[in-house]
Amino acid sequence: MKFSTLMTASLLALAAGPAVAQDKTINIAGFGASSGVVGIFGQNSGAAMAAAVEKINAEGGVTLADGSQASLVTTYYDDRCNAEEGISVLRRIASTDALVAVGPTCSNVAEPLFGILQAKVDDAGDTGLQFPVFTDVAIKGGLAGISEWVFRNTPSESTMYDSLFAWIRETHPDAKTIYGGVEEDFAHSRFTWYEVMRKAAENHGFEVVGEAQWLLNDTNFSNQARGMRRAEPDVVAISAHPFTTCGMLREMARQRVEPKVLVGLTSSSSLETLTGCANEAEGIIIPTSFAPVNEGAQSAAAAVVANGGQLDLHSAAAWENIMILKDVIEAAGIEGTDASREEDRRKIRDGLAALTEAPGLLGMNKRMPDGEAVKPYVFVDAENGKWEVLHNPGS
Repeated sequence: MKFSTLMTASLLALAAGPAVAQDKTINIAGFGASSGVVGIFGQNSGAAMAAAVEKINAEGGVTLADGSQASLVTTYYDDRCNAEEGISVLRRIASTDALVAVGPTCSNVAEPLFGILQAKVDDAGDTGLQFPVFTDVAIKGGLAGISEWVFRNTPSESTMYDSLFAWIRETHPDAKTIYGGVEEDFAHSRFTWYEVMRKAAENHGFEVVGEAQWLLNDTNFSNQARGMRRAEPDVVAISAHPFTTCGMLREMARQRVEPKVLVGLTSSSSLETLTGCANEAEGIIIPTSFAPVNEGAQSAAAAVVANGGQLDLHSAAAWENIMILKDVIEAAGIEGTDASREEDRRKIRDGLAALTEAPGLLGMNKRMPDGEAVKPYVFVDAENGKWEVLHNPGS
């Protein structure tokens, strides 16, 4: 079922029967890291979900199976980027009246958490939790395949970095070598360097002349920068989140490591990087599935700021998830009663599984059979304390 079919069904539902007062509610839970080193990601996702819910409710809420209207409500739970906490949080959410959860933030939480869900729908021998999860942030590749109750609205980093290194090869033909820096204890950072960035660079003819590793809570990067300086690479790729990206960039500046091209991790295309080290980040290039390049994206960004957050590629997905779920809820014939809760959860799961495309803030997102997504993207670079669109591969 394509999204256009869902939209048609939604419009028909809106036309069916008189609306009643919005004394009914549909609960969409959010969860992720809203505290700790990467807490800003969860805070922004929570703000984006709240902003999207406000917009939907201001426009009349959602239409239920009987033609009545319901308001959306959302609560955001902090899992502290800890796998055990994340599993506990999801079980707690499943014990409430929530019909679906958006999250989590961290890939090291997502992977074991998805493992407690029923792997195959209708497998009578699998007693795993039957609850739909629609991921906004945890971006490590391939995780949706763990369970048929999992759906992700995260961009394909393999696609984005392959395109980026092809573009670098074309625009910087004199660049031959690359040096990698990686946040070794963070699942997303580690996977993206070893399985995505490095492979894409090598596929496009770059020679890897060294690697440096550090940890998420590290504050001293002198040894890593020293090794990088000795290698004199043409390209440096830093696969790390904003806090340690800034730490590494400051040390590179101190030791005068000056590559021709500087590449960053998707998650660092955020305000936090520019707030932490705008001068040192000047010129860093990052592929991202969000930039405020059209009216819809700009409006969403303003709404999220009004709710105390910022819109980036992760929180933009949280906004999109709420908008997608609205249409799935209306098309699936959700009843929204205590008696229908389990059936409603299954309907939402099936509705998400049926999607082949859905609208996003940068354009149409493709929904893949394995629950993953392929999203439009652009390359941005840091210019004078702002993220500016450097190149749009889709244009």
